[in-house]
Amino acid sequence: MLEGDGLSEKLDKGLVQVYTGDGKGKTTAAIGLAIRAVGRDFKVYIGQFMKTLDFGEHKALARFEDKITIEQFGSGEFHVEETPSEEEIERAEKGVEKIRESILSGDYDIVIADEICVAYHFGLLGLEHLMDLIDIKPDDVELLFTGRKAPEELIEGADLVTEMKEIKHPYKRGIKARRGIEK
Repeated sequence: MLEGDGLSEKLDKGLVQVYTGDGKGKTTAAIGLAIRAVGRDFKVYIGQFMKTLDFGEHKALARFEDKITIEQFGSGEFHVEETPSEEEIERAEKGVEKIRESILSGDYDIVIADEICVAYHFGLLGLEHLMDLIDIKPDDVELLFTGRKAPEELIEGADLVTEMKEIKHPYKRGIKARRGIEK
């Protein structure tokens, strides 16, 4: 529910959302929500775990730099088949701290923890990191978690959960990620 004069609307009740599953589109859906929010004069913070590349969304979101802040917490050196290094764990924990600060700052209406579920799945973060973000969330902040393999406890603690299910993907036919489409 929205309050306000239509020009500077604010959230009356912020919820917790989770976008998970093995299908494509979790980050894309979160960014779509961010752009919709900017249309209502909301401010958005996006913290990306596991990412370091210059994705197309960064170029697009730079046009909204007065309303959307985006930061990355990966090093680009972690490989999923490896045990995480202390440095990777520290980067992820610093990322959680930035998410926490953004939630509590009063500066943002929506906070997106992109790929945080993947960081949890690969042992960069503990479940307590994720659940603490829900516990500290003020009523007027929307909090969104994305990533494959969302833990059941996070799903239970959320108000809205969407699972992206892969039916068919060109990657399985050898087609690599394409600029402007997947990256």
